[in-house]
Amino acid sequence: MEGVSSNRNMSYSRWSYDSTLDDEGSNLRQQKLDRQRALLEQKQKKKRQEPLMVQSNVDGRSRARRTKQCEEQAPLVESYLSSNRSTIYHGISSSMNFDEEEDDEDEVSSSSSQLNSNTRPGSATSKKSCKEAASASTPPVSDPAIDVDDLEEFTLRPAPQGITVKCRITRDKKGMDRGMYPTYYLHLEREDGKKVFLLAGRKRKKSKTSNYLISIDPTDLSRGGESFIGKLRSNLMGTKFTVYDSGQNPGKTTSSLEATNLRQELAAVCYETNVLGFKGPRKMSVIIPGMNMDHVRVAICPRNDHESLLARWQNKSTESVIELHNKTPVWNDDTQSYVLNFHGRVTQASVKNFQIIHDNDPDYIVMQFGRVAEDVFTMDYNYPMCALQAFAIALSSFDSKLACE
Repeated sequence: MEGVSSNRNMSYSRWSYDSTLDDEGSNLRQQKLDRQRALLEQKQKKKRQEPLMVQSNVDGRSRARRTKQCEEQAPLVESYLSSNRSTIYHGISSSMNFDEEEDDEDEVSSSSSQLNSNTRPGSATSKKSCKEAASASTPPVSDPAIDVDDLEEFTLRPAPQGITVKCRITRDKKGMDRGMYPTYYLHLEREDGKKVFLLAGRKRKKSKTSNYLISIDPTDLSRGGESFIGKLRSNLMGTKFTVYDSGQNPGKTTSSLEATNLRQELAAVCYETNVLGFKGPRKMSVIIPGMNMDHVRVAICPRNDHESLLARWQNKSTESVIELHNKTPVWNDDTQSYVLNFHGRVTQASVKNFQIIHDNDPDYIVMQFGRVAEDVFTMDYNYPMCALQAFAIALSSFDSKLACE
């Protein structure tokens, strides 16, 4: 019995020893995992603290989730305008009279904006050329769905008043040269989760300046193709961009027939140069044509550089145009970064994140753009902007601007 007891004690002690070894191994593995996790968190925290990055306001987004509201009520555009003015010239403050919105910005839900049937204004229209206006049908009052049956007409038509058009941009870097010349695709995000293709854009090769072709066909991005709908062109510094439709270049027209279809300038984008090297968010100005009494875009068809949107803006001749700016991000001491409230539509910090507003109504977001994944970005726009304008402005943000960084 004594021998049995001794053997039993030996077996107990061996079990205890082996168990200790297992515990020590587990502890070592756990410590290693904890160290790796800590390094990863430290790396992410360091990235978030980069002053150039603009983050989504997490606090504002969480408060928005807690609210029970299901509508994001953007300020309305009044359907009545002064009858003694044929064209509205001086910015959004006079071309778009917004109703006062009492809800705090942070208290708004991230769901799409929908208006009551008795307050939704009619859809705006766009002009395809300098002499022809493509009439836009007013969507049914009971159905906020956006009609994209005519893709070309839709991409040039301003967003319906009071409805935020929500889109997604994907960047395709796959292929031999797409690392240098990626293709960008714009899709409309429907309420049912389906995505509808709208536009594709790609930078032209062998061009002296940044030059993006925009098409309504994802497989045809050629300048002479039937699907070519517009382009984005920059200056030599890459700090100023102009958006054109598919009309004729006035410097290359050879007949009076071509002269009747001169290209329109749909937008100009100016990034403030950073010659002193101060770090901070980008500063950008966006100039777009104004809207007339019938909510039709004023045709800006310059025949020379002195009549362009950029020239008008630089000369402070802002009649018939609307001047917009990016909303200044707020510094957050907790995250040590700049933040904006994107209402949950932007989830990753990036220097490219921005919101476009008019100085007279900073709560009305005309357009917003931001990163949600490595090659995925959200892009939302409101009246008076159209899909082509917003997409081209987003493409300008992708372009490398060393002078602005």
